[in-house]
This record gives sequence, structure tokens and C-alpha cells, in this order.
Amino acid sequence: MALVNPHGKAKKLMPLLLEGKELQDAKAAAKGMDQVKMTSRETSDLIMMGIGAFTPLTGFMSKADWQGVCDKFVMADGTFFPIPITLSTNKGQADSIKIGQEVALVDEETGELMGSMKVEEKYSIDKAHECMSVYTTTDMEHPGVQKVMEQGDVNLAGPVKVFSEGHYPETYKGLYMTPAETRKKFEDKGWSTVAAFQTRNPMHRSHEYLAKIAIETLDGCCIHMLLGKLKPGDIPAEVRTKAIDALVDNYFVKDTCIVSGYPMEMRYAGPREALLHALFRQNYGMSHLLVGRDHAGVGDYYGPFDAHHIFDKIPEGALETAPLKIDLSFYCTKCDGMASAKTCPHGKEDRLIVSGTKLRKMLSEGEDVPDHFSRPEVLTILRAYYEGLTEKVEIKMHKHAEGK
Repeated sequence: MALVNPHGKAKKLMPLLLEGKELQDAKAAAKGMDQVKMTSRETSDLIMMGIGAFTPLTGFMSKADWQGVCDKFVMADGTFFPIPITLSTNKGQADSIKIGQEVALVDEETGELMGSMKVEEKYSIDKAHECMSVYTTTDMEHPGVQKVMEQGDVNLAGPVKVFSEGHYPETYKGLYMTPAETRKKFEDKGWSTVAAFQTRNPMHRSHEYLAKIAIETLDGCCIHMLLGKLKPGDIPAEVRTKAIDALVDNYFVKDTCIVSGYPMEMRYAGPREALLHALFRQNYGMSHLLVGRDHAGVGDYYGPFDAHHIFDKIPEGALETAPLKIDLSFYCTKCDGMASAKTCPHGKEDRLIVSGTKLRKMLSEGEDVPDHFSRPEVLTILRAYYEGLTEKVEIKMHKHAEGK
């Protein structure tokens, strides 16, 4: 049995990252080009294209691609894609750029030259339409909506050359992997069926239960964590990694799971993001995506199982990577173990519902965490992190008071 094919008609990875002399020449040429500054989301999307995670994209999407993706989940050439991948700028800069011109792409936060793009199209979009299509809301409280509404007024489309993976290879050495690297790792282990466990949080008992369901039924599980930018209040990748490593080292059979990270930024698009998560996991060589309750959600914008249902609405064969749909999981005192609504016959009073949001709230407010919510080794790491945050706030307040 072989790994799932990369996404797209060609069925092969299409990384856009340049190397060697080609990279040196392209970087030298880019120094004389007009610069387009990219937001952190656009930079992370460029890196995903660079490493082949967004195969078969060759650049930022055209208006026809944008419209097709928003309305029908397909690009102009019929390729399935659930979320628009676009680059925007202000009208003044867009007017100064000619069609066919090559521009340099620079990360606005770090100033790093990340790549270049041949501009083939300039177009404006109905931002509210994109928000309703992708996020099902135009509420500015939604972090994804906010990003779209803050975009420049003109989108630039065209093929890209990618020069850099940013800080990820250095910052997350051994954790950050490209699709080519995870595929090799799975092949070396003799795995052909691999579940992706998507996370932006440390893993509690419910997460552990989901990953172990995958391990029971498939060759292995890849705990695949997001390394890109999060919303305020989410736990940083360094702390999350430490907590996940403690869990895997103490509670998983050796060599049944791999912990890895990818450079995308969270969109919090719920069901649509679940489809995107499955699409790029296919490029990483993962045959299944674990889809639990409120996958990639935020607030109360999506129903708890909307991300399950959306996989039933896309055309058959749109993706090779399939969802592993798991019902709400919890610790049941009567079952005396982890269970789900499908396997536990007992009532709400016997169930300890475990969620990342609830755990973050309890830890940040210094509350006691009930037994069976999270493993003690994980709680020790997270408590230390939250205690450190409290100390920083107290020091800041003390300095502020002294300065008055």
C-alpha cells in the first residue's frame, strides 16, 4: 500500500521554493523590484506554497479562482479548493504596478524578502461575500473576518517564486517538517494509512482519546500542530510542544505517533478550514483527518458538528484524505474511562466534558482542574506557563505604579 497522492490532477508535490543558484539569481533580481508587503497570513500562505503544502497552487489566486472557491469550492480549472488564497495591496500601489510586472514579496513584520510574483491580474472583491462564504458571518469579532475586512482594496494574482521558509526551520528544528519530509518519514516506517491530529492547543484527555482511536485502526497518527500566528489567549507553540511531548513520552506506545508542525496561520473558519486541513494533509501524506467537535471553530459561530457534515457535501473524489469523524468525547465516571456519545449510555451528570477552552480558563484563573481532565505531566507544564504569565502581569503593574 502506498501513501495518498498529493492533491491535484498531476498527483505530485509541487513545491515552489527555489534553491542554489536559481535562488541566488532570483533574490538578486528581486532587489531591484517594487516591493509588496505581506501580512503574516499572506506570508504563511506563501511558505505553504513554497514547501508544496498547498499543491497544486502555483501562486495567489485570480478573480475567477476566488469566485469559484467562494461559491463552489473549485478554482477556475476545476481543482477543488475550499478557502481563497489571496494577496492584497492598497489601490495606490496596485495602480503603480503593471500587468506582467514582477514584484518582490516582503514580510511586513520582519522585513524579510520572502519571494517574488509575476502580476497577471489586479482585481477587487466583495469582502463581505468572502466572509459569508468562508466564515458564515461578517461579524468583526470573528478573527478571520477581521483579517479579510482589513485586507487592501485590490488583490494581486499570479505565479510566485518562494525564497524562504521564514524562521520556522530554525525556531522549530526537528518539529517543523515539509510534506516531502513527512512522506519520507511515513514511508521509512512502512506506514500507508496515517491520521492527522490537528491542534493549536496542548492535548488534554479527550484529544489523547481521539489520537489513540486513530492508532487502533490505522498504521499511525501524526500530531500535526499549527506553528503560525494565533489569536490572543491561545497557548504558544513552544509551551504546547513541551506539553504534547510529555503526553506522548508517557502515555503513547513508542513509534505509534509522530509529532510535527506546519507553518500556516489559523483562520478559525470551522467547516471550511476542516476541508483545507484535509487538503494539505493529503499533500503531507496523511490518509485521514481526525475531525472532532467544533473543528477549527471559534466562539459560537459554527454548530458542534458542522465540520463533520461539510465532508458529505463536497463532490465525491474531491479529496483522497478522508475524515475520521468522532463524536463528542468525555470522561464518564460510570464507564470509568474516556468515552463518546456513541459508546457511553450514561447521563450528563456522569460526564466530564473536556475542552481546551475550559482548560485554558481554569488554568488562567488559577482554578483546580478536576481529575481525568488532563494528564498530571501536562498540567505541571501548563500551570508553570500560566504562573509565569501572572508574575509578568504583576511585575508590569508594579512598574507602572512606581512610574506614576
